[in-house]
Amino acid sequence: MTYRLALRGTLWTMPMNSTAQTPDRALSWQETALCAQVGPEFFFPAPGSSTREAKELCGACEGRTACLEYALANDERFGVWGGLSEQERGMLRRSGVQRYG
Repeated sequence: MTYRLALRGTLWTMPMNSTAQTPDRALSWQETALCAQVGPEFFFPAPGSSTREAKELCGACEGRTACLEYALANDERFGVWGGLSEQERGMLRRSGVQRYG
């Protein structure tokens, strides 16, 4: 089963796992995530600053889907997670995700 959503012209496909994950496995994506190579200020810019660079890095990261799933499951309200800003994640929460498959 997968979920898709379009925000600002970008299509996100998020596979949703039906099996529960252990905490170690659920966070294993963080070890190889591209964000581990830059400082946290990159993903938590000052109010009014651009999130474009962080989103570009997320777009090239293999852990993007797991990161977004983590942020949604843990109600992360600040910063860029899985390539989405806090406003975009809020829109996603309010509107739900369109289910495909």
